[in-house]
Amino acid sequence: MDFSNEELLIAVIARLLKGDGHIAVGVLSPIPGSAAMLAQARSRTPVKVSIIGSRIAPYRTDGGVDFFDCAGQGRLDAFFLSGGQIDGHANINLLGVGAYPGTTARWSGSFGSAYLYFVVPKVILLREEHTKRTLVEQVDFISAPGSSPANVYRPGGPHALVTSRCLFMFERDLFGEAKGGFRLESLHPGVTIKEIRDNTGFEFACPDEVPQTPVPDAAMLALIRGEVAGKIADPYPRFAADVLGFEARDTG
Repeated sequence: MDFSNEELLIAVIARLLKGDGHIAVGVLSPIPGSAAMLAQARSRTPVKVSIIGSRIAPYRTDGGVDFFDCAGQGRLDAFFLSGGQIDGHANINLLGVGAYPGTTARWSGSFGSAYLYFVVPKVILLREEHTKRTLVEQVDFISAPGSSPANVYRPGGPHALVTSRCLFMFERDLFGEAKGGFRLESLHPGVTIKEIRDNTGFEFACPDEVPQTPVPDAAMLALIRGEVAGKIADPYPRFAADVLGFEARDTG
């Protein structure tokens, strides 16, 4: 059955969220938001999803205040971050390109990324563009560090990195001395290990045999394009319509 790259990533992330009781999604995050809805729909136990910008009561939040409060109290299980640059130690750069303060290109900024990176147990990084421009050897500026020294209290941190080409899992002791790194977990359909190496700026661990990323079956696609699309259409109407094919019904 045909599926889009976005639908594949939704399925990948939903599997990573299995077992999480409270999943939070920030602004401009339709793929993670859809994945959270999918994980909720497929779970046999209650799952709470919080989405900034949603007007639907069960998902509505009081902006970032709810996120920070829940995270600080240990009531948030999973969150999502990205970056203009991400390096092999899961450091993310949300500031810009070039040595600070002489950055030549400016991005949105860090907001609460560093705080949430430290306190949320499962942080999933998503960067659709998988090139050496985005996945770099070392970020130009660390907006939020992926690892911390052993004497730093840090219950949270990176869990995985999802891209348009593959899935990396993060191992905190992969390179020793509290400097974790990524391990190639699976290749998306049609992608080769050579393609990953040619387009990744950092080193990563790679098993002898890398499996293919499981693709969504007909039942999962029906759920994504039906129930999930209907729920995600409130904060992300264009994504629901253009990517998931959702058509809002006139209830007037």
